[in-house]
Amino acid sequence: MNASLVLLLGAVIVLLIRQSAMRVLDLLLCGTFGFLLANTVAAPAIRHTLAWLAATVGSIHP
Repeated sequence: MNASLVLLLGAVIVLLIRQSAMRVLDLLLCGTFGFLLANTVAAPAIRHTLAWLAATVGSIHP
């Protein structure tokens, strides 16, 4: 799950940079925030929420 989420977010970031909606400084700020957030008490709750969201979206069948 983590690898696919990273690829999806990476693709979104590339699109935002290409459309000039996100500058490189914004990207660095978001990345730094993510690294710092991963070392907090909130990290397990965030991982659990993302896993639940991925499972919910994955269970939807058209």
